[in-house]
Order: sequence, then structure tokens, then C-alpha cells
Amino acid sequence: LIPGTRLGPYEILAPLGAGGMGEVYRARDTRLERTVAVKVLPAHLSSSEEMRQRFEREAKAISQLSHPHICALYDVGSHEGTEYLVMEYLEGETLADRVAKGPLPAEQLLKWGVEIADALDKAHRQGIVHRDLKPGNVMLTKSGVKLVDFGLARFAPPVSGLSGMSVLPTQAGTNLTEKGTILGTFQYMAPEQLEGKEADARTDIFALGTVLYEMATGQKAFSGLSQATLIAAIIGTQPPPISSIQPMIPPALDRVVKTCLAKDPEDRWQTAHDVMLELKWVAEGGSQAGVPAPVVARRKSRERLAWALFAISALAAFAAGYIRRAPAPARTFRSSILMPEKLSITSPMLSPDGSRLAFLAGERGGKQKLWIRPLAALAGQPLPGTENADLPFWSPDGRSIGFFADKKLKKIDVSGGPALTICDADGLGGTWNREGTILFALPSSPLYRVPASGGVPAVVTRLDGSRHETTHRYPHFLPDGHHFLYLAGNLAGGPNDPANQIRVASLDSKEDKAVLPSDSITIYAPSSADSSEGFLLFLREGNLLAQGFDAKGLKTFGDILPVAQNVSASREFWRFAHFSASANGVLVYQTQETLSSQMIWYDRDGRKGGEVGEAEAYINPRISPDGKKIAVDLLDAGARKRDVWLYDLTRGTRTRVTGGGSIAINGDVVWSPDGSRILFDSDRKHQADLYVKPASGGGTEEALLEAEGQKIPSDWSSDGRFIAFEEREPKGERRVALSILSLGENRKPTIFLQRGSEVGTSRFSPDGRWLAYTSLESGRWEVYVASFPGPGGRWQVSTSGGYQPRWRRDGKELFYLSEDRKLMSVEIKPGASFEAGVPKPLFDTSVPAVLANFYDVSADGERFLVVTPLGGQATPPLNLVVNWAADVKK
Repeated sequence: LIPGTRLGPYEILAPLGAGGMGEVYRARDTRLERTVAVKVLPAHLSSSEEMRQRFEREAKAISQLSHPHICALYDVGSHEGTEYLVMEYLEGETLADRVAKGPLPAEQLLKWGVEIADALDKAHRQGIVHRDLKPGNVMLTKSGVKLVDFGLARFAPPVSGLSGMSVLPTQAGTNLTEKGTILGTFQYMAPEQLEGKEADARTDIFALGTVLYEMATGQKAFSGLSQATLIAAIIGTQPPPISSIQPMIPPALDRVVKTCLAKDPEDRWQTAHDVMLELKWVAEGGSQAGVPAPVVARRKSRERLAWALFAISALAAFAAGYIRRAPAPARTFRSSILMPEKLSITSPMLSPDGSRLAFLAGERGGKQKLWIRPLAALAGQPLPGTENADLPFWSPDGRSIGFFADKKLKKIDVSGGPALTICDADGLGGTWNREGTILFALPSSPLYRVPASGGVPAVVTRLDGSRHETTHRYPHFLPDGHHFLYLAGNLAGGPNDPANQIRVASLDSKEDKAVLPSDSITIYAPSSADSSEGFLLFLREGNLLAQGFDAKGLKTFGDILPVAQNVSASREFWRFAHFSASANGVLVYQTQETLSSQMIWYDRDGRKGGEVGEAEAYINPRISPDGKKIAVDLLDAGARKRDVWLYDLTRGTRTRVTGGGSIAINGDVVWSPDGSRILFDSDRKHQADLYVKPASGGGTEEALLEAEGQKIPSDWSSDGRFIAFEEREPKGERRVALSILSLGENRKPTIFLQRGSEVGTSRFSPDGRWLAYTSLESGRWEVYVASFPGPGGRWQVSTSGGYQPRWRRDGKELFYLSEDRKLMSVEIKPGASFEAGVPKPLFDTSVPAVLANFYDVSADGERFLVVTPLGGQATPPLNLVVNWAADVKK
């Protein structure tokens, strides 16, 4: 039905879904001015007497039910031959969608399980058997669960033990439920259903057991490679105990579910009311329900993996048990947390109780999502709606997570639901107190506060010009929820700038004082859950350190003590590091990746040619205009340095062109058109200024452009007159403009693309008439070509994502990388206007990222120099330490 269609007094607004029993639409009741859900029997089913009877039976079934956890029926009708039901409109997601994200926390599982059982009990007491209970027929709303879709329901006599039933006539539906007829969804059917036997309330109880099992484990109770093997599994096998998959689920739940899944209906719980009472008993801690069950490690074919998984499970079980015990154990336990393969992992954040881990994960160079992983589980799940998330932080009750995405501060319930916007904020760290206040940072600004429910942010701190502060960021509430730590710093200064300090301030007063000289994000970790003394954790030269801190007196004490080495620092956010600690002694941190890659020549078919240099950490290879040399940035991750090196392809030698002293970053190299000089950026004075020097490595360096913010060179025009460069905000995290530096007398930069449109690498066409660049203006990175110097036309070249454009020397071909790292070729037709052909793939690459520069093209477009990762490029596992302070105190 198209929007605007009328069914009696109901106006169709939009489709919601369709299934074997009908189509569902969002509609407006024009009489009562309310939104409703309208279910119609499509015309192609209306001719079926069986389908019409099922549709009628659903209406009769729902009409008998009035319950807060059953979708309400408002009306039935027929309009010009179209039969329809009018039901309560539900906002939320299905249980199937929620379970797809991963297992549910025990508390949420038991709450929703009780509500489902209660709804079934109501239906059964009215003589109604659902017969198609499954996660897809359970809606999760703000008011709890709602049982929907009674299309296969039937009226049945009461099961022994059910009293007070209003038994309805069954004649109308007899022909639909006779023996031998299988109706429902196989995965959740009871054995008697599969055998074509009569279904009663206990059939729904079996289905409830499969639903509870899936909620607890994230896995279906029964599975098979075919319909036949699935049926055989349901009739003849038992699923693995829940506790063997999710050790932290209350063991008493195993007994409840196992009884639901008994093959013989006589051996099951006999009423849904019994199941509801059992679930309530488990939720209240019956039979030590909260004690983790023992984990039995199954033998794997690969012994090393088995031991790794066993160690993780054992440590996770210990960590979860440790959370509930007091006093803390005297020993320290260490392990590693394996992360999803082929994904880049950052920003691990422990929940306040140390039982769950939030982190960001995504393909290298691609969009990242927020993931949640219980420490007692062996896998995590992404949270839908968290694309482009950055810098997550937990709510104090551990139920929600705040994060920044698409220049907004957002929050999401970890148990499921949509991501909600709190306010506009291109943020740099946040923290959340028990009173519902969120503190967050913005680029080159003081800290702000905003209610977690949403509102207008208000300034909390003030940048002090006398201390040369240019940023306040990474706030962290202390236990009282009013005082907070934050990093104050000078973005233009070096690591030892006196402006770089950890300070403590208060929401309630103007109190604001320095507590520690540092240029790192810093968090407070108490010695115990009820202790006002603990440690400040921060990073210095790759080492995680602990400084004693009195959270009441707001002062440090004792010596600075080592905690861990080689801890990873962010490449995107100034002075951010990847570590987190809970309030009960659990610590997680990420070690630095060991980068190793090789510069390799490929032909147009992807066949390997020779190699350039040894295995190193390369970025931004640039072939010289005469094709005889390679300039490339070489990364020294341990020393946080990057320098430009020159490889002579004829002589087989290499020479460092930049570097020396304490300068940390020299890179993003570009050749001059004649190959005599190189252009690069350096952070010797600011975050990144532009310099030029002879390509021989000798001679003096000339500063081309020095100013606040970052300037990253992309290309030098063939006539030598212009330099294209990316301009970034002073904090350095966002590309905000594509600018052109004229090398004439004034040497004045101008903005080629207006600020606000995030841009990436750009390249001048060989004839200087066009500028190819990448931009995020459409919502995804694409390659565009614009007339240069303008004004003029602009054309999108890539069709489904693109990065790193490169021209062939004659200008008749443009290359770029696709989102899945394929090298693409686009034919460019010469003429008065720009005309591009259809992009064609040449070969797959495995470049480490697509937003950075990892390849270059020979002048004739026949060879490609590609930085290719070697083995060991997976994100290192996260390090988990329980009772970490015990070692520090020693």
C-alpha cells in the first residue's frame, strides 16, 4: 500500500514489514489522531480460505487478551476486499535484533524473560496457544516487552494445572490444526510440533526455553546444516549448558531452561506461570544464582588457541567473581584479551564494575563502531547506530555509554536501543557522574557540562593565557562526582611545555589547581571500592605510570611507580592513550603495534615485481619525477619519530634527508617538479609547518609556511607555482580545508575548499588545469576533480567510495583506492572540459589504511609502488590485569 491509502478511517503512512501472514503498516487513526499499526491480508492471500481463517483467528485471539506485555488490538475491518487489523503501534526493536548484538546481561535477560512468561501465562489462561514464539515476535519497548503476531495462535483446552480458563470454541480452526500439519518457525518448535501432534501451552514453554537460551548465549539452542538435521537436533539432542558458554549467567537459569527444553511435554514446566516464578527466584539470587558456574574448556584442534581461550575464560571468571568479593585478593592476575580478527582496535574502556569492556573496532581506514564485550565471554558484539564513534565513556551505573560521532555527543544503552544525541559537540573526551552531569571537551576550548538527558552546554573551566593554555581535554570525575581531573596543555608546545598539566577542578566552586606535570590523559583508580586514596594513571614516553593520590585532600603522595611498558598512544587525538581502569582493581591497556611493511612494485594485473628497501614501517612513498628515486616517510614508533628517507633505485642506497635532535615528526614528503627539492611538514615549532630543502639531504631548510594548526602537504604543481596542502584545526583531529600556497612574492595561502568540508589527499593534474582530491561532503569519502585555479566545474570520479587519487603523467588516467582497497583506474578524456570514464578495478591491495598515503604510480601508469603489510599486522591483544595495584605497591 502506498502512503496516503485509506482503509476506512485509517491513513497509511509507511510500511513497517511483511511476513507470511500479512503486511504491517504505520498508519494514522484520523478519528482519534493517534498512530497505529495496521496489518492487512494482501490480495494474493485473500483468496485463500485457510489464510483468511488464520487472519480471523489472530483477531479473535488478540481480542481476548488485555495485558501490558501483549500488543493490544484496537479494531478490525474490511475495506474494498482488504481485510485488516488495527493494533497498538510499538516503537523499539525486536528481541531478534537485540540478540544479534550479543548475549544479554543477566539482569536484563531475567527481567524480559519474566515479562514474556507473564504474557504467555495470560494467553494460556484465555485458552490461547501462540505456537510461533520466537525473538522476532517479541518487541522491546520503553515499557518492556510486547508479545506480537498471534497469526498461528489457536484456542486450546486448558492444560492440567491451569484454572479459571475461559475456553473458547475450536471448531472454526479445526481444519488448520489437525495432526500432521506443521506451522511455525522450525528453530523454535517443540518436538511434538515437528511430529505434527497437538500443540498446547507446554509447546509455547519449549519455545520460551529456546528464546531464553538465545538471550543468554547469543546462540540458537538448536541448529543444523539443513531442515532435516535441524529437526533431528530438536528431537534428539540437548544444547550445551548455558553456563559452558556464558559462565557468568546464574547457574540456576540452566535448570530453568533445561526443564523448558525437555523433549516430553510431561517433563517440562507445566505452566508459563511456573516459569515466571522460577525466573523471579533466579533474579532474586535463589540457589546461589549469582555465583559463576565453572567453565569447562573443550579440546580444540589447535592446542595453543585452546590454552589461550581457557586462560581468558578463567581470568574473566576470576575477574567477575572478584568484583563481588571483599577484600580483594592479594595476588595479581594477568592475561590477554583476543580481539576480533582483521579489525583495528582502539580506546578500550572498562565498565565501572570491571565486568565489561567497551572498545572501538573497524577495518583499518574504514568506519569504526562501538563494541561491547563481557569479560566472561569470548567475543564481543558491535552496537548498531554507533558508526564513526570516538572516545567512549561509561555512565556510572554501567548501563549506558557516551561517545562522540558526526560532531555530536551521543549516548546509547548497552542492552540495546538507538543512539540518542545529547548535544552538538565535536568532542575530545567525556566523563559522567551519578547526578547525570556529563563533562566534555571541545577543540581548543575549555570544558563544558551538559545534562545526560540533553540540553545546552555550559562552560565549566577557563583557558588561562598566562599559562599559555590552548586546550582543556579528557575530563575525569573523581569519586565524589563533583571534583574532576583534566589535561591542560599548549597544543603548539612540546612534551615538556610547562602549560601541560593535570589539574583538578570542581563543579561547585572556582577551585582549580595543578596536581601533576603531565602531557597525557590521566585517570584516577582507587585502591579499593570504598577508598579515598588511590593512584593517578598516566603515560610518559610509552610507559604507564602510577602516582599516589588523595582524592579527598586532592594532592599527590609517594613516588611515581611503573605499571606497564610500551603502552599505545593515539595517532589521532593529542595526548590520548589506550588504557582504562575500573573502581575495583581491574586494568586494561593496549600495547603499541609492531609495524612492519615492504615497498613492493606491482604491475597493472597485480603481479609482484621487485622490492624497495628492507622491511620497515613505511608511509607516503613518492616516486621522483625522473623515476630513479623514492622518497618515503619512515616511522620509529618507539621513539615517536618520523623522518624522510631517500632510496636511490640505481645505486641501491638509502639516505636520511630529515631528522636529528629532538624533533619528533618530519614527513608527508612531496617532490618539487624538477626533483631537486623535497617539501615536508615538521612539528619543530607548531603541530605541523611547511619546509623545503635540497633532495640531496644537504643544504639549509627553508620555512615556507609557519602558523598555528596543522599543514600537511599533498602536491606541488608541475609549473612550480603552487602547493596544495590540507589544513587542519589546531588540535589536529579534523581535516577542515584544502588550501593552496602560491610561491610568488606574497607567498599567501588561500582556501580552495571552504572550511567545514573534511578533505584528504589532493593531486594536481600534469597540465595544471585540474585538482583531484578526496572529500567527505557526501557522507562517505569520494574522489572529486575540480577546475584549477577556479572558478569552474567539479565532478565526482569515484562511484562507491574512493581515496588517494594519482594521475598518470599524460593526464589521461586517474587512479585511486576503493573502500575495499582495490586499485581503481578511470580513463580521462582530454578536451576543453573534464570528462571521466567508468572506474575499473585493477587489483586488490592490502595497504594498511586508505585515508593515509600508501602507494604511488610510475609516470607511464604501468607500475605501482605499494606499501604492503607483512605478517603480524593484526591489532595486538589487549592486556588485562586484575588487582594490578598489588604489584605496584610492592
